[in-house]
Amino acid sequence: MVNIPALEQMSQILHVLFIFLPFLWALGTLPPPDALFLWAMEQVLEFGLGGSSMSTHLRLLMMFIVSAGTAVTSYFIPNTLGVVLFMTGLGFLLSLNLSEMGFVFKHSVTRHRVGTKSKALPSGSKKQFTWKECLFYIVVLVLALLETSLLHHFAGFSQISKNSPQAIVGYVLMILLTLLWLLREIQSVYIFGIFRNPFYPKDVQAVTLFLEKQTRLLKIGVVRRILLNLVSPFAMIAFLSLDNSLQGLHSVSVSIGFTRAFRMVWQNTENALLETVIVSAGHLLIPSTDIWWNRSLDTGIRLLLVGIMRDRLIQFISKLQFAVTVLLASWTEKKRRKSTTTLCILNIVFSPFVLVFIVFSTLLSSPLLPLFTLPLFLVGFPRPSQSWPGVVGTAACVCADTVYYYQMVPNLTVALQSAMAAGSLGLLLPGSHYLGRFQDRLIWIMILEHGYTYCCINIKGLELQETSCHTAEARKVDEVFEGAFEQEEYTRVCSISEHFGNVLTPCTILPVKLYSDARNVLSGIIDSHDNLKEFKGDLVKVLVWILVRYCSRRSSMQENVHKIENKGKASLIILPDLNTSPQTQSPEDTGSLNSETLDDWSDDNVFDDETTIKTGKEEKDQLKVLQGINVPIPGSVVSQRVDDHSTGTVPENSLYKAVILGYPAIDKGKHEDMVFIPLKEFSCPHSHLLSLPEEWTSNCLPNSKMKEMSSLFPEDWYQFVLRQLECFHSEENVPNVLEEIAKDRVLKDFYVHAVLTCYFSLFGVDNMVPSPGHILRVYSGVLPWSLALDWLTEKPELFQIALKAFRYTLKLMIDKASLGPIEDFKELTDCLEEYERDWYIGLVSDEKWKEAVLQEKPCLFSLGYDPNMPFKVLEMVLMATANEETFIQENQLKPNKNSVRQ
Repeated sequence: MVNIPALEQMSQILHVLFIFLPFLWALGTLPPPDALFLWAMEQVLEFGLGGSSMSTHLRLLMMFIVSAGTAVTSYFIPNTLGVVLFMTGLGFLLSLNLSEMGFVFKHSVTRHRVGTKSKALPSGSKKQFTWKECLFYIVVLVLALLETSLLHHFAGFSQISKNSPQAIVGYVLMILLTLLWLLREIQSVYIFGIFRNPFYPKDVQAVTLFLEKQTRLLKIGVVRRILLNLVSPFAMIAFLSLDNSLQGLHSVSVSIGFTRAFRMVWQNTENALLETVIVSAGHLLIPSTDIWWNRSLDTGIRLLLVGIMRDRLIQFISKLQFAVTVLLASWTEKKRRKSTTTLCILNIVFSPFVLVFIVFSTLLSSPLLPLFTLPLFLVGFPRPSQSWPGVVGTAACVCADTVYYYQMVPNLTVALQSAMAAGSLGLLLPGSHYLGRFQDRLIWIMILEHGYTYCCINIKGLELQETSCHTAEARKVDEVFEGAFEQEEYTRVCSISEHFGNVLTPCTILPVKLYSDARNVLSGIIDSHDNLKEFKGDLVKVLVWILVRYCSRRSSMQENVHKIENKGKASLIILPDLNTSPQTQSPEDTGSLNSETLDDWSDDNVFDDETTIKTGKEEKDQLKVLQGINVPIPGSVVSQRVDDHSTGTVPENSLYKAVILGYPAIDKGKHEDMVFIPLKEFSCPHSHLLSLPEEWTSNCLPNSKMKEMSSLFPEDWYQFVLRQLECFHSEENVPNVLEEIAKDRVLKDFYVHAVLTCYFSLFGVDNMVPSPGHILRVYSGVLPWSLALDWLTEKPELFQIALKAFRYTLKLMIDKASLGPIEDFKELTDCLEEYERDWYIGLVSDEKWKEAVLQEKPCLFSLGYDPNMPFKVLEMVLMATANEETFIQENQLKPNKNSVRQ
């Protein structure tokens, strides 16, 4: 070791370093082995081999091995032209998203082997788009290799001068750098983060004007994208191919430097362009060969050193700005001024030592850590830019708000693609953070990996404003955004940012299709006696409308299934049943309710904070087709004694005839006053197409109660709904058929019985005007006790229909109170069809609510109660607005990707 000066100097340095190792370990500066290993690979890959930090540790390891192998292989290629072509081709290929391309290729091969009969449209369109990209990449690769080979073979190599070909290309690169910088700054709201961009729209509230101006900016972004992805790489390849360092035999420095240079051209074009311009300007300003920079270093090593200095200089400025921000924030905040005054004075007195900490943190590319958010700075341990362990999304916390972020992310990703391509988000560097804000939602976006025409990002949805500190932080973010995006008309064209130096630098606004949250207090609407009185009448109409539509759809679906099964054969029309073997209950269970439900309906729990939702049995499948016609019809066709000593049956033809004629009711003989629906024949031969399921026509109410409530049935509305049906496409004369069905009294009696039974179940024993507490409980699925409650809960589909009608009626009552009364039946029908088509009306806790969000149902409606607002029921409407009406604000966090802030 004594005979080797380099090893002797290294020994002396390590002797000094080992003394400080315990102190570095105590301060948390020494990294754990895994973090040190990954950090070292990332630094070598990024600065020594021209790559990018990767999104996962496995990708980082694989890319490091392949990139290092490329540099080693280029050293052993004897031909200079072969070296240049090898470095150009591999530099381009390694800058692509090879994992995605391999996945698409493997997927296409697998589908080809299995067969293409069951090919889905989305995957097919994705595959077609990817193959277009592959064709584009092949063309670009061929042109790059052709350009490199021609320039390297035919162009003459000479020393750098003002008139040499390489110097001319350097001038072109300077012009390109200036143009790209101008086009990028035009896209952002602030130039240099200080001056207001005059080309950016002033007020985002004028949606049409904003989109018009944004379209113009996007056209400018297309020009920038062409210059960045096509013109600049080929210009830099020309500059590198004309370098005289490639003329003779290559060395280790040439292999490493030019392998990195040809890779950076594609991997990070903007930074590579800046480095190339700096090196070219250095050649022109200092042409002398006696200087060490020009004598001992080739162009590849110069580019490598310039790249390291560029990155460390940006980090130093960012960390210095971060330290000053923490210092000023600790002094200006009144609550912390007394406790931090001493620390602020010490930071000023010992500012050289603070600068040493900042420089040390910059050299290691490690975070600058303010201890307990105080102006007492420590150097964190070096770590990879992927600042959290594990695969993206493994540590996600699933809650009720997760579904809204799931719906938002695909639309947000598409908007981010356009913004990144146009340059609205500034310089895209791995490790950069962005913050998206919309109403009470925050989106945390981090760039994990960046290459040629692709970018890997991680999107995190932050928790909503549940605490006071969350609200205070969100309010501060809103102030920064409002100052940037909501400018008044009289504001100067090039005004200065009011929040200059803030850790948040506003970037742009993105149109994203998502849900907005509107909460309204229903005091004066849901407790109005007139509104509640109209509510009862509207509920019967809505029940009629939903039942008729349900039966018509059920009949048409079963008719189609029947035609498919028989394939043209003459078949009998069978009315399918919901349950082929309905369950019976013991007399003790009939007409009773469990004690929990009774407790829920006590007077003391009208507005209980924790309302338990009980919906009886689980919802069953909506349609079940009978496989045969051997269905017993209670009371008329099949008779069976209790002791099972004798049974009586009838032929299938008689059974079919009974089914065609009508449905009898079950008469157990338990109550003398029970209503009895006799076996009647439909006056219209087509009425069976709209008949109710058999079990829905069974009796459960006394005859006196049914006669008392029969006057509530709106016969004129029933006739109108039937005549508005648009089914029965197989029938020749549809209007006449509907007219005949509307005149069928037997069918109407069935609907009267079903509708009024559901009506009685929803309002309970007393036919009084409902209270707001009653509305809230029934909306939540907790029905009051009544004679028909068990009858209804035994029929899950009918229960859901009744609950759906109740919720539609509540929404109708709110709309009538807010927008005005309904004038005629046609307007009421249009309103209900809008609810059916564009709304989901239910509870936030329902699974169907989440399905509606993921399906992007235009409007969602829910009802809830706020215990902090006594006797006031809240309405929550979530509306998915169009792309041109809802925006997400994207804002870049500066100054440092590794800075820690609270």
